[in-house]
Order: sequence, then structure tokens, then C-alpha cells
Amino acid sequence: MSPQLIVLRGNSGSGKTSVALALRAAYGRRGLAVIAQDTVRRDILREPDVQDGVNIGLIDTMTRYALEHGHHVVLEGILFANRYGPMLRALRHDYAGRSAFFYLDVPFEETVRRHATRPQRTQFTAEQMREWYIERDLLPGGCETVIGQDSSLEETVRLMLSRTRLGEAPATS
Repeated sequence: MSPQLIVLRGNSGSGKTSVALALRAAYGRRGLAVIAQDTVRRDILREPDVQDGVNIGLIDTMTRYALEHGHHVVLEGILFANRYGPMLRALRHDYAGRSAFFYLDVPFEETVRRHATRPQRTQFTAEQMREWYIERDLLPGGCETVIGQDSSLEETVRLMLSRTRLGEAPATS
């Protein structure tokens, strides 16, 4: 199976990282890279999320590199449409293989509730989350499958596996 580009977006606390890691675990073998916006932006670059930030180009480069070298890619993050949309559109346009875009649509109150259970709960407040929250920040063109708050982690992973065909057995040589 040729590498697939999978983009998973949503507000802070919507479950993106949990889904990405569960998807990787369900895939169960080498060859699936998880590229997390937070890791690139906060941990590697220590950069605020700003228009034309350096992280946008680095995320793009990392994603393309992994795909070119035969890895499926799960790119996950808030990835605001107004800042990251052009990069995401270019990735989708330029990549000849399969791509699938998903958006976790979770109401603000639920993101705050979920955030309270996370290890990084002391790193930012509900007030900060409110500042970042954009309701249904969908990319133009209807390319994203919207997944609501009622979808469990397991259901979300099953849906993504079926839409991407990552759950199929690998080809044998």
C-alpha cells in the first residue's frame, strides 16, 4: 500500500493526540509517522502559534519527507484554517497518493472537561483555551470528515482506519 497522508484537526482538548496515538497502535507496525503540531511548534522550535510561523514550513517539510520515504503520516494539531490552510491545501494538492482529512468537532465545554484530565492540564487555563477556540474551523472545500463528540475513541479510530484503509493487511512480497 502506498503511503497515505492523514490530517487530524480540532480544537485544544478535542482528542487529536489520543486519536493519533491510538491509530498508530491499531496500525501496529513500523511505517506510520505521527507529526504533532505541538511537538514541532512548542517543543522543537519554542515558537508561538503565529501567522507565517517557522513551524508551518517545518511541519510541511517533515510531512513531505516522511511520505517520500514510504511512511504513512498522521499530521495532528489545531492547525487553524487561516494559518495552516494554505500549507494543508498544498500538501493535499501535491501529494499524488491517498489523503484523508478529519476534524474533531467538540464543543468548548467538553474540551475544557477533557483538558482537566490531561497531564498538561497545568500548562494552560480554560481562559486560554477559550481564546484559541474556533467553532467548526473547517478547511474550505468540504475535504474533511467531521467527527462529533459522541464518537468514542475506538469508534473514531475504526472510522479512520476504514476511510484510509490502514486497517487492511499489508501486502506480502
